[in-house]
Amino acid sequence: MQETLISLDRFFELRKELPIIDARSEGEFAQSHIPGAFNLPILNNQERVIVGTLYKQKGSEEATLKGFELVGPRFHQIQKEAISKFPDRKVILYCWRGGMRSQILSWLLGMVGFEVFRLKGGYKTYRSFTFEEVRKERKLIVLGGKTGTGKTVLLKALQAKGEQLLDLEDLANHKGSSFGAIGQAPQPTVEQFENLMAEALLDTDPAMPLWVENESRKIGKNIIPDAFFDQMGLAYLIEIQKSQEERIRHIELEYAQLPKEELIQAVQRLQKRLGGLRTQQAIEDIQNGNHASWISNLLIYYDKTYEFDLQRHEQSKMVTLDLSNLTEEAQTEQLLQAKNQLYGN
Repeated sequence: MQETLISLDRFFELRKELPIIDARSEGEFAQSHIPGAFNLPILNNQERVIVGTLYKQKGSEEATLKGFELVGPRFHQIQKEAISKFPDRKVILYCWRGGMRSQILSWLLGMVGFEVFRLKGGYKTYRSFTFEEVRKERKLIVLGGKTGTGKTVLLKALQAKGEQLLDLEDLANHKGSSFGAIGQAPQPTVEQFENLMAEALLDTDPAMPLWVENESRKIGKNIIPDAFFDQMGLAYLIEIQKSQEERIRHIELEYAQLPKEELIQAVQRLQKRLGGLRTQQAIEDIQNGNHASWISNLLIYYDKTYEFDLQRHEQSKMVTLDLSNLTEEAQTEQLLQAKNQLYGN
């Protein structure tokens, strides 16, 4: 068997060229994992419970023997799956703490010619790193604006010009409203969302400004870490303004083609805030394809919510830009000029 224990720093280097195997159970993997890892459990969910209970009741030796009894008959299946998935037979491997499960899987793979790099400290070490990474101080610049002002489009345009961007909605698979999950992939868990944030932040320079969109604390079911959210509230905020017609047109382009049933369900989730009459009017407009009407109706609610949320930002750190009726290029240039005035070139 050829096995090498590696540090987290070495892991970050090797993963650029080697696949990653997570030896934990399916449930642990679903809760959170190192992005890009492949799950090859030594103990499945049920077996993990059995072994864990035995460990607490009778100790390590009894638990170890039971673990081998349960998983032993599957050793050849695990080896065959690994060979099929990773024909180059060179992998990075981890479990929860870098202990018995990854040691056993490393031994199994070594028996069929794998070269294994096993992460010292396991997923726990990686998770400690990501937890700290998303709570570090950053030079944030927040892009705000009412619903429909095209903030995400402008942030992507800024990124195309070389600006640093952390797209929280993209990481959360949610656009941050009652309509935000429509057409999106399932959201990650809160813990996995932090892992994804940390991975995105690794590609940024902490000394340079980092653009983020103004968000509520929750994006769907995902929660922005408190320390990062607090920094957003204290950061410079550029609030963009657009005409009502532009905003309605932007939202219509984004949402009008979505399934009517899902749009109606999103409206119904807002019924307590909209009231019965406005809710029914919006539903009828969706059913009849009167998109500008239902969008205008809902903007009354979303504009009030935005004004309330805006109060958490320091007024002295807010800049307002009217970008109405400008090309995307002209809007982007104005945002860059505002950033340079705030942070310098």
